[in-house]
Amino acid sequence: MDSVSNRRAMLLQSGGGFATLALAAMLEGQAHGNPSGAVQSSSRIEHHVPKVKRIVQLFMTGGASPMDLFDYKPELERLHGQMLGPKDKPEGFTAPAGALMKSPYKFAQHGQSGRWVSELFPEQAKLVDQMAFLMAMTTKTNVHGPGTYMMNSGFLLPGFPCMGAWISYALGNLTDNLPTFVVLPDARGLPYNQQACFSSGFLPTVHEGVVLQANSKVSIPDLVAEPKYPFALSQADRDGQGLLRMLNQRHQSKHPGDTRFEARISGYELAAKMQLSAPEAFDLGQETAQTQTDYGLGVPSTDDFGKRCLLARRLVERGVRFVQVWSGPQGATNNWDNHGNIQTELPPMAQSVDRPIAALLKDLKARGLDSDTLVIWTTEFGRTPFAQGSLGRDHNGGSFVTWLWGAGVKPGVAYGKSDDWGYQAVENKTYCYDLHATVLHLLGIDHLKLSVRQNGIDRRLTDVHGHVIDPILA
Repeated sequence: MDSVSNRRAMLLQSGGGFATLALAAMLEGQAHGNPSGAVQSSSRIEHHVPKVKRIVQLFMTGGASPMDLFDYKPELERLHGQMLGPKDKPEGFTAPAGALMKSPYKFAQHGQSGRWVSELFPEQAKLVDQMAFLMAMTTKTNVHGPGTYMMNSGFLLPGFPCMGAWISYALGNLTDNLPTFVVLPDARGLPYNQQACFSSGFLPTVHEGVVLQANSKVSIPDLVAEPKYPFALSQADRDGQGLLRMLNQRHQSKHPGDTRFEARISGYELAAKMQLSAPEAFDLGQETAQTQTDYGLGVPSTDDFGKRCLLARRLVERGVRFVQVWSGPQGATNNWDNHGNIQTELPPMAQSVDRPIAALLKDLKARGLDSDTLVIWTTEFGRTPFAQGSLGRDHNGGSFVTWLWGAGVKPGVAYGKSDDWGYQAVENKTYCYDLHATVLHLLGIDHLKLSVRQNGIDRRLTDVHGHVIDPILA
């Protein structure tokens, strides 16, 4: 029996509904410009020895306020209440700039590095000597949708592959029984741009993010047949498999030597393997009570984000290469878009992530995963040092903060500086292009050499920009 027949036999024995999802994904590939629908994977690219094998990205939806979290600005205290902002409303601002507004939160220096951190992040503050901060991140927009696209794909418009898709395309998987790129959205909803944030763009659809609902009763739909469908029994499986076998044989007879058929079978194989591996990976009950407590499980304010951080650790531990954890949905509430009142809207968001993030970093380190895992904390832009209304802050692409932790990162350093108000980046500006180039570098990839020809253009994650931020690398 040849290899294709052996694989088909294995799939026929495994049964279940997940293979149907694999078929749907392949048909979706046909609709997105991949005529065969085949699972396409590039050769593994390695331009130099990598320091990172896997990544967890923590994305704060809405624009986390730097001057209230990580970028201490005492000048705002001195100038509080003065009308020194722009007279005309800048593009992307939702209202005219108000008076300069000091942070309502206390800041203190932490660690040997003396890094200033707000009282809103007491747990992360204990770990600043392990982090590398980008203090002068900037972007080209003050609008959520384009800003979120830019931080994920390097472009302001839809249709381009996100970083996770590029990484999947370039490096492939670390395990053959779980997806390469997993997205864990906030339980309250998807971020701005919805699933387009996790898109593979013009790359094969197989590289897009697999969205999993960590807090749903069924994290992965259709993994097994639901009891309410009494007809989905073994005999029905055998009947369906018989029909599939007939169609496969018909296709093979008409297209002898067609490698696309083999690719389809490979897709079914992954689906069958996930029937065994996914339930175990998602079973947080296997963790100790202390671990669950550390991540804040069972506590209303931290339970959702804590579960997803813990699941992220379990997934990278089992070979998922890129896991993206989102804090906050799109919209005007329950995220980091604090227009109305920075005093009432920011604390609950900060509280929901601080303890779980600290637990994630300590857990990765305790398990030795920090030796090849990178963690990234970021957002789409910052907020204004000027008040919106009386106590809110408006959108601001001029300056925001990102930090990195883990393999290949120089601990306890900071790169770049914003002005005295935190309004604009002024020293060692870094764009998403530089962040993406640095991440690819840590993965062993030269961002200048990773390209795909699309519509006559050699496209890159970093477009025609980007440099590796060497000062933050170990």
